[in-house]
Amino acid sequence: MTVPAHASGTTVLDRLRGRLIVSVQAEIDSPLNAPDAIALLSRVAVANGAAGIRAEGLARLGAVRRAVDVPLIGLIKRAYAGFEPYITASDREIAEAAAASADVIAFDATQRPRPDGRDIAAVVGAIHARGALAMADCATEDDVHRAAAAGADIVASTLCGYTGATRGTPLPALDLVRACAASGAFAICEGGIASPADVSAAFEAGAHAVVVGTAITNVDVLVRRFAAAAQRPR
Repeated sequence: MTVPAHASGTTVLDRLRGRLIVSVQAEIDSPLNAPDAIALLSRVAVANGAAGIRAEGLARLGAVRRAVDVPLIGLIKRAYAGFEPYITASDREIAEAAAASADVIAFDATQRPRPDGRDIAAVVGAIHARGALAMADCATEDDVHRAAAAGADIVASTLCGYTGATRGTPLPALDLVRACAASGAFAICEGGIASPADVSAAFEAGAHAVVVGTAITNVDVLVRRFAAAAQRPR
């Protein structure tokens, strides 16, 4: 498997090990949901210690790739009628993420049917064929085991709490992180990281790297939370 040139002489996973990855994704109708804005937020994250960026969308990924020289985890969100997976759900999205020079391509690794009918092994193979590492966004321990057995380079707790079977699970899903760490693949804790204490807890649970998104870069959510707590003049 070829490691992308962006690895700068070391492997992508070595650069991410023990470090923070910032997910830079804005709400669909936010003024920040534009390539230049996402790229700027990515530059800020890297300037302040982020070792990697996770971003979404062909144009936004391209802008981030041009803005920062750290490992880039790419995904494409696209809904398909009749199917639940929407994170890099078919070969079309794999091709787009690869075209944007993502070092790692994240995909829905749950057991839910995919629109192209591929199983996890076929998805991992398609990602590797395009010279990228495969990151399995998992919801359950079964997802983790299947993804690791299929050759996924990274297994992550990303989708725990966001599927019918796992909805309501307390986050961050540290039990799932422990399963990721035990799988033999590179383990990432993603989802529900709200504080530096959560980051520490994730590493203590065995994570090799931690992704933080909303708590850092979702300005729309953060402003709404503070605005809701503000008192109007009496």
